[in-house]
Amino acid sequence: MIVIHHNPDCGTSRNVLALIKAAGYEPTVIEYLDLGWTRPQLLALFAAADITPRQALRTTKSPAEALGLLDDNITDDQLLDAMLEHPVLVNRPIVCSPKGVNLCRPSERVLDLLERWPEGPFYKEDGELMIDAAGCLVDKPR
Repeated sequence: MIVIHHNPDCGTSRNVLALIKAAGYEPTVIEYLDLGWTRPQLLALFAAADITPRQALRTTKSPAEALGLLDDNITDDQLLDAMLEHPVLVNRPIVCSPKGVNLCRPSERVLDLLERWPEGPFYKEDGELMIDAAGCLVDKPR
């Protein structure tokens, strides 16, 4: 079973969902902007993904700056409170599978959570090749 905490307005989130489906999975899709979060839910997701609330904070195209959340003195509890009030502050997509939990930015991070990958070629949301025709992850130039 795969669960994706999804924002349909986000290209990365849409691409991760498409990748999961192209790999043959029918994920449970949670549109968290509509449903919101609970504190235990966020704490569990962040712990499972091994990230902090600060690492999960969406800093662009969100009210984070206007709310003063980019200040280093803001505590995890304050960030969690803000995320509960403004669900858009949580970066996305967050994907859960039997292999673990990841904040899937960049989108290829979802591949670590899948037992099988889609047939290639498969492209990222920006048009960049992610999986080639042979089904292999494309290395990026360094």
